[in-house]
Amino acid sequence: MSSLDNKVRSLAAKALPGLPTLLAVLASCVLFLLFLAVQNKPALEAGALVIEGAFGSSFAWENTLQRAAPLMLTALCVALPARAGLIIIGGEGALVLGGLAAAVLPLWLPALPSMLMLALMGLAAMLVGGLWIGLSGWMRQKRGLNETIGSLLLSYIGIALFRQLVEGPLRDPASLNKPSTVPLDDTYLIGTVSDAFAVHWGLVAGVIACLLAYILLRHSVSGFSLGIVGGNVRTARMLGLSVDRLVLMTCLLGGAAAGLAGMFEVAAVQGSANAALIAGYGTSGILVAFAARHNPVAIIVCATLLGGVEASGSLLQRRLDLPDATTLILEGILFTNLLAWEALSKRITGWRLRLLEKSASSAAGVPSHG
Repeated sequence: MSSLDNKVRSLAAKALPGLPTLLAVLASCVLFLLFLAVQNKPALEAGALVIEGAFGSSFAWENTLQRAAPLMLTALCVALPARAGLIIIGGEGALVLGGLAAAVLPLWLPALPSMLMLALMGLAAMLVGGLWIGLSGWMRQKRGLNETIGSLLLSYIGIALFRQLVEGPLRDPASLNKPSTVPLDDTYLIGTVSDAFAVHWGLVAGVIACLLAYILLRHSVSGFSLGIVGGNVRTARMLGLSVDRLVLMTCLLGGAAAGLAGMFEVAAVQGSANAALIAGYGTSGILVAFAARHNPVAIIVCATLLGGVEASGSLLQRRLDLPDATTLILEGILFTNLLAWEALSKRITGWRLRLLEKSASSAAGVPSHG
């Protein structure tokens, strides 16, 4: 019986960290349905359409996974620095600049075999994205600038720089109404995984990146060191850990993931760098990372769910005449609830620890200082 109790307690301990996310999702669904009901819209039908538009058919699954691919990579841009205690929210800038680097690289190189060129495009995108987010980490460590504000401002700067280059020096003269770079040669475009599964290889790259990030964070010396840095910087320095190097490493890797997302959007979806790259994947990646509680494996699941929500917007528009942006309301409600439940769970944990301390003090006959 004690063995069974231990197993139950072990399962409960593993499930407990995900409880705030589950409660946030449930509360968000209820609030979203109430939001629609107040507008005299068929709330339950809308909820069913969200599920149908996300996972109701093979086409829906393809649309969902197509959106989930960049979300996995941009979520890593948040989750990796979070392990070191940083809140980075500038993945959008790294994505668009990484995509731009991938789009223009073939213009500056001689003709190469397609696999080699795609590899170089990926490396260029990762380098640009990594350096862009790495700049936020460097300014935080060397200049004391808050990384959240710094990464957000750099994201705006990156998007403005992207627009300036695409609509100016790098613009294809043939692109009239929609400024873009010169389209990629067909040999440098990334196809789908198979004819029966119309999802590009960015999904595979996203899953592999999440699994590698999980191994790095949970099963490596560097990951253990990052956990110490994120828990208490002073303790990390006392132990002789290179805090600056570890922080910069997570920022560089996170930015590289976001830049790689931009490369796949260019080579597999858009065919060139244009304003369609600024699709909000960097912003949605923040929500995915927080919903997954910065767990790289959970990011795969959360990115798929959020990709499904975003994919259902067009179905809501066609069937119920709702704005396509209705799903953004659901995302906003979900993000607010995630923050609220996270704060509440931390407060409850604090109360529980104080109660346990008082109980232990009373049992030992020691006056409590709580």
